[in-house]
Amino acid sequence: MSIKTIVIIGAGQAGYQVAASLRQEGFDGAITLVGDEPGVPYQRPPLSKAYLLGKVGVAALRFRPPEYFDEHRIARIQGSVAAIDRANHQVVLTSGEKLGYEHLVLATGARNRVPAVPGIDLDGVFGLRSLADADGLSQRLGHAKRAVVIGAGFIGLEFAAVAAARGMSVDVLELGTRPMARAVSTITSKVFDQAHASWGVHIHYGQSLAAIHGTDGHVTGVQLASGEVLPADLVVYGIGVLPNAELASEAGLAVNNGIVVDAQLLTSDPAVSAIGDVVSFPSSWSPQPIRLESVQNAVDQAKTVAARLMGKPTSYTALPWFWTDQGEFKLQIAGLSEGHDETVVLGSLEQHQISVLCFRAGRLVAVESCNRPADHMAARKLIARNTRLSAAQAAVAGFDLKAFEASTRETSG
Repeated sequence: MSIKTIVIIGAGQAGYQVAASLRQEGFDGAITLVGDEPGVPYQRPPLSKAYLLGKVGVAALRFRPPEYFDEHRIARIQGSVAAIDRANHQVVLTSGEKLGYEHLVLATGARNRVPAVPGIDLDGVFGLRSLADADGLSQRLGHAKRAVVIGAGFIGLEFAAVAAARGMSVDVLELGTRPMARAVSTITSKVFDQAHASWGVHIHYGQSLAAIHGTDGHVTGVQLASGEVLPADLVVYGIGVLPNAELASEAGLAVNNGIVVDAQLLTSDPAVSAIGDVVSFPSSWSPQPIRLESVQNAVDQAKTVAARLMGKPTSYTALPWFWTDQGEFKLQIAGLSEGHDETVVLGSLEQHQISVLCFRAGRLVAVESCNRPADHMAARKLIARNTRLSAAQAAVAGFDLKAFEASTRETSG
C-alpha cells in the first residue's frame, strides 16, 4: 500500500472507528485524529439516557482507554480545523499548525439545530449533543422541577423519559401531529405517545415555540406561538441537526445535504473520504441519496473506508438500523420505513411488546420492534437478504418472524 499518512478530522464514533479499523486491517503508517473536545473519543447515545440517570460514568463512555491510542500509534490532537488545503494535501488548524496527509477522512459529524427564538441563550437552556451538554444538564436535574422539551424526536423523548423518571413535571412541544414522525410508523408513534402519557409527560402537538422567558439570566418559562406560557426551570431542545459540511464546501468539495460521496465513500477528491452523520451517500435502500445519523452507519462506513485504503474496495451497502431507549421501552428499527403503504402488527399492544412490519409496494422495507429484540435481529437478516415476505403472510395468525427468517435462510432471493 502506498499511502503512509492519514489524517482524520472528527473524533466521534466514525472518526474513532476508522482509526481503529485501519490498525485492525494492518495499516502501519501514521494516523492523526483531530477532534475539538478534550479527552479520548466517547460514545454519544448514552448521554441522553444512562449517563443522565447516573447508571454509567465517564469511563464507561470511552471507546477505549487513553493508553490504547498510544499503544496503537493513533496521534490525537485537540483543536479546530481552519481550512483544508487540498492542493498541498494539508489540514490547517486554527492554531496555525499544518498537518500533511496522503489521504484525508472527514468525519466532522453534525451539530444541533438551534431554535431561532429570543431567550435561547438563557442559563438552563440546553441542546444535548456532547459530554459537556450532558454534564451541564446533570448538574441541574437534581434541582429542577419543571422541564420543557422542544421536539418529540428521539433525543427529546429520551430526555423527557429521564426527566419524568427523576420526578420532574415534563412538557414536550412538537410542531407535528405525532412523536418521532420522521422515523417511525403511525402505530409505533401511538405506542410511545401512550407510554409517555403514562409517565406523566404532556406532549403538545401542533405547537411552535415563540420565545423563552427568563429572570436574572435564568430560564423561567416557554412561550408558545398561541401566547400560552409554560413554566420551566429547564429547557432542552432537540429539533434535528445540521451536517458540519462547511470545511468541505470551503475546500471546493461537493456538498448537498452533507458532503457528497460515491458508493465507496469517496468525495469528489480521490484523496479525501467522508463518513458518518455528515455524508450524503447513494444507498441501495433508498431511491435517492440519503444522510443517516446513527451509530451503525458511522461504524460500517468507517470499516468500508478502512478496507478500501488497505486495498479491499467495496461499495457501502449495509442495511440501516437504529434504536432508542425511552423509559422501559426499547425501540429497535431495521430498514427505512419512508413511503411504506401497508403495515402488519405482531405481538401485543397491551403488553407493549410489538413489531410493526412496514411494506412498500408489496415488499418488506422496515420493521419497528418495541421490546421484541428477537424480531429485530430476524428483521435485519430478512431485509438485508431481500427475502420475500408479503403482508398477507405476516398477517396469518401465529406468524413468527424469527421462525420465518430461519426457514428462509437457504431460499432467499
